[in-house]
Amino acid sequence: MAFSLYQEFYKLNHRKLTWISPLVLLILMILTGISIGYNESKLLMATCYNAPDWIMLILVVIGSTTFSMEFQNNAILTLLYKSHNKVIVYLSKYIVILSYNLWLHLLAILFTLGLNEISINQSVPWSTLYLYQQPLWENMLKTSTIDVLTTTFIISLIFLFSCLINNNAIVISFSLLMVFTGQFISANLLNSEKFTQILRWNPFNMTNLTRQYYNYTTYFDTSHLLNQQLLQGTLSYTLLFVIVGYLIFRKKHF
Repeated sequence: MAFSLYQEFYKLNHRKLTWISPLVLLILMILTGISIGYNESKLLMATCYNAPDWIMLILVVIGSTTFSMEFQNNAILTLLYKSHNKVIVYLSKYIVILSYNLWLHLLAILFTLGLNEISINQSVPWSTLYLYQQPLWENMLKTSTIDVLTTTFIISLIFLFSCLINNNAIVISFSLLMVFTGQFISANLLNSEKFTQILRWNPFNMTNLTRQYYNYTTYFDTSHLLNQQLLQGTLSYTLLFVIVGYLIFRKKHF
């Protein structure tokens, strides 16, 4: 496992996109701060300048190519030959992307602290009470932590798609479609007002977890689940997708 992890970290470290993505994240956060409005500082600080959406976009691109590129150029054969165990190859890739996910969220927090200091928007003390009668610094940390769970769920879904589809472009397109339209797909299912108690547990609904934390009133009417229920569903689907993705990967013929 240690050697497989070293290989995956080495490959991630030598991809240009790995180092360009933080700059893209910072630029998108700055543009969000400029465009969202001078009086929305508390929302911006609690959500790290809408970093959850931008991080999800980055992870879709990087995560989708983790398997599909190696399927296309047959580099996966070398990995399997050296490890002799498909589960090690699969988990190594998963752990490395999760580590990158954590790193992006940490960067988003640091960028938020810096942007707040240069006062792009109205200056608000971090001790100001905001969501759930908690100080802003606590809202920011909890939003980031919750979004790590949401993006972990997304990574699990991306890996499943990547093991099903070998073509890199198709995997990215399909993943982006599912991730950024999942909320609307779920909302349309629930708008039928039939079988709501069952349909509210559909996997697309779990993409609302982060957004519902910082905008409960709006998103509860969309998800029909409490925060705790969304969290339970997200964790359950994450585990399910990891297992199913691995089973598909194990059965693939190279």
